[in-house]
Amino acid sequence: MMRRVLIWIFAVPVALYLLVCFVAWFFQDRLVWYPGPPPTRTPAAIGSAFEDLELRTVDGAFVHAWHVKAERPRGIVVVCHGNAGNIENRLSLAETFRLLDYDVLLFDYRGYGRSRGTLSEEGTYLDGIAALDHAVARGFEPRRIVLYGESLGGAVAIELARRRPCAAVVVEDTFTSLADVGAEVYPWLPVRWINRAKYASIEKVGELRVPFLVVHSPEDQLVPFDHGRRLLSAHPGPKALLETGGGHGGGGFLQREEWIDIVRAFLQDHVAPQ
Repeated sequence: MMRRVLIWIFAVPVALYLLVCFVAWFFQDRLVWYPGPPPTRTPAAIGSAFEDLELRTVDGAFVHAWHVKAERPRGIVVVCHGNAGNIENRLSLAETFRLLDYDVLLFDYRGYGRSRGTLSEEGTYLDGIAALDHAVARGFEPRRIVLYGESLGGAVAIELARRRPCAAVVVEDTFTSLADVGAEVYPWLPVRWINRAKYASIEKVGELRVPFLVVHSPEDQLVPFDHGRRLLSAHPGPKALLETGGGHGGGGFLQREEWIDIVRAFLQDHVAPQ
């Protein structure tokens, strides 16, 4: 009898833990991506001229994008946004880059906003490639293309820079890998065994030769500042670090004019004028 009780004492918690691991594995897409609804505002709401686009990816998905226009663009910034919301939530960012004399290409990953297709890590990369190809088709040579990535979008921007030439990469509050940040948020789960989406930027950034700017807040509560420092250390080429403030998704470099000026100077140094 006692033996049976002991078996239950040990077996039940193990079974429950395995069940939790299975649920986390099965539903992990909901922990990685938080797609926002179709946008209700456009760049016209902030007085920006723009072109509404639907881009086709090589695997047949449809990507909704806005090409925000500057009067005399020095180049174009392709914005890879984070894992939540949609392009409407990045209008302030687009306006800032536009005022720095850059066109801006905002795009939603498949399954976000008005974009259509099945979400996956590779799918987000292909969505970014479609945006990059649009920029080139509109006459922007690689030496005038900047890849900007916010949080998870930083991992997308780094991968795009491996696949396509560009002038520079800027990442903000970006993690070294999804497994690293997942293990920190869920230390009681075997995240490295069960995660399917890798976004392993720390393994890729060493291959980049283009100038690299890491923007990160030491106060980031979700992606610790050390992630940004490790990405910077792993990059072999020209690079810089901008320390900002506030929590994850709290406004980043847009919060202060002096931080915007640092980004402006970085782009002026590394993006070839027309």
